[in-house]
Amino acid sequence: MRDQDLSRTEVAVEPRRSRTSGIDRVLQILDCLQRRGRPATAYEIARDIGAPLSTVYVIVDDMVEKELLDRKDGGLLWLGPRLYQYGLTYARTLDLLNVATQEMHELAQGSKETVQICGRDGDYMVVLAMEEGKDHFQVTSRVGTRTPLNWTASGRLLVGHLPEAERLAIFARSATASPTGRAETDEHVLARSSEAALAQGLAIQAGESDFSVACIAAPIRDNLGACRATISIVVPDVKLRQKDPDLTSRVRQSARRIEERLGWRHAGP
Repeated sequence: MRDQDLSRTEVAVEPRRSRTSGIDRVLQILDCLQRRGRPATAYEIARDIGAPLSTVYVIVDDMVEKELLDRKDGGLLWLGPRLYQYGLTYARTLDLLNVATQEMHELAQGSKETVQICGRDGDYMVVLAMEEGKDHFQVTSRVGTRTPLNWTASGRLLVGHLPEAERLAIFARSATASPTGRAETDEHVLARSSEAALAQGLAIQAGESDFSVACIAAPIRDNLGACRATISIVVPDVKLRQKDPDLTSRVRQSARRIEERLGWRHAGP
């Protein structure tokens, strides 16, 4: 009886084997090829990552089919063309932020107002970069701030290029009341206004997220007309009607310069 109890105890404390997930194996294979810097066979990859050859064969075949890997002569495996496309997209994102940040600085210096570069993070708008103006006007949104899309001019622009059904779905699940109670929450109104704002190349909101605060935003659109980011001026709402300087024109011009520097062309304002 005592031996049986001891046996049960030993079984209970025996460490459980960790299981490597499929995505971990994919990353191990890609990391292995990156370290090698040259094509390798499935056998060499399996040996390097310490995985069963049968498992590697199954995963490799799937990765080749999905163009994450490329199978060359002699069964050698190398990084696939789909990874190149991902890399290009990531590189363009870095270029966009770099170019937009330079333009942000120039716009802030010329207008003497606070300027932000914003992007989309799922159902939220996120501030990617920001430069404060010289009049010490304080804004609550800082770099990294995430705000519901329906609260801001930029948020609406960022989804304006999406199909109507997708815009409706996004606003139906994400539109919430703002602190001022003035932000639109009806998904149908928001879907229409976001499309119209992008078509006009400009969105303006005042007092929707913060009392007495206004935002003038212009979309930064790629070759297909999709809004990849926005550039905006944040000011006291009393400045919306000022003509010297004309903030609306300046924001639009800054967005166009960013697009031109990135080589993006599209029809529209």
